Amino acid sequence: MSEKSHNGKEQPSHNTKGRKDDRDRDQASGPQSRASHTALGSLDYQHPTYPHDTHPVLVPGISIDEQRRHYRVDWLPFPVAGSLTVAFVIWGIWSPESVASVAETAFSWSTDNLGWMFNVVAIVVLVATLGIALSPYGRIPLGKDGERPEFSTFSWTAMLFAAGLGVAVLFWGPSEPLTYFVSPPPLTNEPESVEAMHTALAQMYYHWGFHAWAIYALIGGAVAYAAYRRGRSLLMSSIFRALFGRRHTEGFAGKLVDIFAIIATLFGTAAALGIAAMQIGSGVSIVSGAGELTNNTLVVIIAILTVGFVISAISGVARGIRYLSNTNIVLTIGMVAIVLFLGPTLFLLNLLPSAIMEYFGSMFDMMGRSLSWGRETQEFQSLWTVYYWAWWISWSPFVGIFLARISRGRTIRQFILGTIVIPSSLLFVAYGVMGGTSIWMYREGAPGFTEGMPAPEVLFALIDNLPYVEWLPFVVILVLAIFFITAADSASVVMGMLTTQGDQKPRLWVVVFWGLVMSGIAIVMLLLGDATALQGLQQLVIVTAVPFALVLVVAIVAWFKELRTDPLTLRMHYVDTAMNNAVTEGVDRYGDDFSLKVVESRPGGGAGAGIDSTDESYTEWYQRTNEEGDPVGYDFETGEWADGYDAATGQASETTSGQPAVTREEPRAGVLENGTPNEGR
Repeated sequence: MSEKSHNGKEQPSHNTKGRKDDRDRDQASGPQSRASHTALGSLDYQHPTYPHDTHPVLVPGISIDEQRRHYRVDWLPFPVAGSLTVAFVIWGIWSPESVASVAETAFSWSTDNLGWMFNVVAIVVLVATLGIALSPYGRIPLGKDGERPEFSTFSWTAMLFAAGLGVAVLFWGPSEPLTYFVSPPPLTNEPESVEAMHTALAQMYYHWGFHAWAIYALIGGAVAYAAYRRGRSLLMSSIFRALFGRRHTEGFAGKLVDIFAIIATLFGTAAALGIAAMQIGSGVSIVSGAGELTNNTLVVIIAILTVGFVISAISGVARGIRYLSNTNIVLTIGMVAIVLFLGPTLFLLNLLPSAIMEYFGSMFDMMGRSLSWGRETQEFQSLWTVYYWAWWISWSPFVGIFLARISRGRTIRQFILGTIVIPSSLLFVAYGVMGGTSIWMYREGAPGFTEGMPAPEVLFALIDNLPYVEWLPFVVILVLAIFFITAADSASVVMGMLTTQGDQKPRLWVVVFWGLVMSGIAIVMLLLGDATALQGLQQLVIVTAVPFALVLVVAIVAWFKELRTDPLTLRMHYVDTAMNNAVTEGVDRYGDDFSLKVVESRPGGGAGAGIDSTDESYTEWYQRTNEEGDPVGYDFETGEWADGYDAATGQASETTSGQPAVTREEPRAGVLENGTPNEGR
């Protein structure tokens, strides 16, 4: 069988038997001969065009920890993103009025002109991720062939749940459905009606359910695939290698993507920290009787919590922070259970399934609402739906990279369906309990529940109407404080990774810097409104998420393009073609009585017909390189590097088995060098 190389000339195909004979000969000759063969590459024309003499169908995948990298602070993302955000913080503290004016103008323009874009992006991402999961690409592992998941299914599910739980359950859970119940979305139901109650929960599920988690699944799956299947850094830019090429991915275009990711993450996470500070402030005011909450009080709260974050980062007690985070999840689940059993239990047990079915029944109606439904609908979308889509987009680098790190070894299908369905289902229950209870108490005229009450106060009013839990507000304040510190810590590490070329343990001063900037942005966001308003948070999240929304769409294209050239995709194509050809010919020649065996076929008629397996889209990615980016020979079977690199010591020897180390393979026939076909020498 012959295949065409880049220059259009027919080259002898990769021959599995010939490669096995070479292997047997190397083993018989001893380690020196085998190392020499690996280092210099075979000049045998049986397989002249593949890196490391390995056909792309046979590549098992490459993990990030198998590649050789030297991490350092990146020359472009860190100073650019750092300077822009520090300048913003200084501007916001110096002149919050001018920042508010600019933010409001940019917000109005974005929602009026780009609200449709956020809706389209959310829909496209959900459809695309589900399409990838349910297609044959869903069988591709987020890791090497045969690699088992790093975490058990139970542990993985628990961590998915942890990623979805945070300040939102305690802040938005009780207040958002109550808002929709009292003031339903335009053109829906009468306020405070039975229909409005079910629509209120369905609307909240729409904002926090499948669409949100599909955005996380896209980024998490694409980053995990790039890192654990293709051996690249845990960076947003690594997703775009198939579109930009290696030079541009590691150059300006890739760094621009990482800058967008940093800025989006900063503002999205800062909004969450601002919300946590608002609710902590409300709790302190209510518990202590200190009176009305002011911006100055919020600034003091954020400053105290930021000191806690810095101490946790400097002390390096990562394990302690992890324990605190796990404790937070248990406490949050415990609070939801308390509300369920001490609140209107029977009412909630009836409401939850009805609200979930209302969500499924009205999903397409909610997806179709936009400016074309009128100005009131547009205003509602800007205040709620568009804001949420922007928030999920802003959080996607942070949560996506976290999900990537815990999902190694799972198939794409397991990852996408698990990420979308599991957290959404659990959140439906948690949010239904909190929101349903607040609506029930409001309808019953419970003390403290009034129309138009500030969102941070709804949870404490709910708790105040439960029996036996006078101590619970103090637990809520503690949970919110721990959430602030752990979220700032985790997000700062992710931004540290994005500015140190994907270093999974970024330098301490980089982590602390981003944590301080994040807290500064949270203060500026709150200074743009009063102490109980969310306008400043919402406006800046939407404005800063605009460029990253476009990045998501391009990420879909880039990921899909890489999946088409995955070794498993090629393997499935070869299997389908070979089996189809063999069965058709067998039945035609022998009827029912035939069997299959592998033999060399006529040119152009074999399993790889129509595939140019020497094309760089199939072969370039698994070329191993040294720390300087120069290609180095590698043997996939023995794990030996041609320059004698030892993964345990991180050192390469000057010689390998008596042979000179080779840092760049000699050009061979059919190999492109600098874009020009090389005829070999």
